[in-house]
Amino acid sequence: VFYFRMPASTMEASCLELALEGERLCKVGDYRAGVSFLESAIQVGTEDLQILSAIYSQLGNAYFHLHDYNKALEYHRHDLTLTRTIRDQLGEAKASGNLGNTLKVLGRYDEAAVCCQRHLDISRMLHDKVGQARALYNYGNVYHAKGKNICWSGVDPGDFPEEAHIALKKATEYYEANLAIVKELGDRAAQGRTYGNLGNSHYLLGNFQDAVLAHEQRLLIAKEFGDRAAERRAYCNLGNAYIFLGQFEAAAEHYKRTLQLARQLKDRAVEAQACYSLGNTYTLLQDYERAIDSHLKHLIIAQDLKDRIGEGRACWSLGNAYTALGNHEQAMSFAEKHLEISKEIGDRSGELTARMNLSDLQLVLGLKQNNSNMSSSAFIESPPGDSSLPGNSTHNFPQTLKPQMVDAVECKFELNKNP
Repeated sequence: VFYFRMPASTMEASCLELALEGERLCKVGDYRAGVSFLESAIQVGTEDLQILSAIYSQLGNAYFHLHDYNKALEYHRHDLTLTRTIRDQLGEAKASGNLGNTLKVLGRYDEAAVCCQRHLDISRMLHDKVGQARALYNYGNVYHAKGKNICWSGVDPGDFPEEAHIALKKATEYYEANLAIVKELGDRAAQGRTYGNLGNSHYLLGNFQDAVLAHEQRLLIAKEFGDRAAERRAYCNLGNAYIFLGQFEAAAEHYKRTLQLARQLKDRAVEAQACYSLGNTYTLLQDYERAIDSHLKHLIIAQDLKDRIGEGRACWSLGNAYTALGNHEQAMSFAEKHLEISKEIGDRSGELTARMNLSDLQLVLGLKQNNSNMSSSAFIESPPGDSSLPGNSTHNFPQTLKPQMVDAVECKFELNKNP
């Protein structure tokens, strides 16, 4: 919201009117039109530096929503410089927070942390509890993003480099500090967001029981507010944590709720993800009939969405499940499809896995045709580099059976100049 003094001239009235229309358009989600009006307001000009600061802030936020982060950075820097010039400490704190969020998205984590610290320092100096909570939350988001960026290489949670552990540990500390303040303020919505992020940080650190505790709180608050999207995220994240705790039945129940909510929300992409996670969980439970049912549903949605990567994963999973049931002809069909898609999308690892599976299946079918008494179960294999079979281990199941991270950071940025 803009806080303006009454304009003293026609020029300022024109600037103010343009700015207010730009803000209105941004509020209804028409950021491109909003940017046009806000930039026109700058062209008209004003001698009121508070008005100019507010326009810079709104432009930074609008460009952030448009994913033009370099332009967002430019305007938030202008805002920061201006707030310092006019000694508006509250404005400087908020500009620092917005700048930190933008730098985080650009992967400039150390610079982002400096901005978050400035936001926090000023908020403490002003005894602004709400500002402190926001600064701590943003600080946690920066370190969460930094840790995730370092460790996002396909290895299991908890098996990341030391630098990632340090960043994620800092994230949990800032989220805990934020929680202490938002609890004091009685802000349940803010508590819910922080619990979600805290749970995800614990998950990446391999603290799966702590992740469950945090996500259970997130789920409880989501239900309080009737926030079905947040409820769906909490169920999915709980399912992921239960997988790594080896509690596959509990994971399946949470993925079922995820699937129900995804359908209620009419989110086809999330519905596909839930079917995939549920299919993988049934594979870990060695309930291959149910696994096939879930993966076939995933396959249909992936095809509808023209998601070739998802389609390839579904075919790989279906091939494994049919192999486990001894239906090698069906397994062969899906393995061939997996190979075709892997070649099409340039997935060398998937292509190698598909070729190995096809080779094994051809051998099994050849032996069958020769009336061999050899058991075909010896040829059910995992992808290269993984000697375990689904269900034999909590952590070492094949890469595509690992829970897919959903909503790794449940970010809510401080995008308004004034709360």
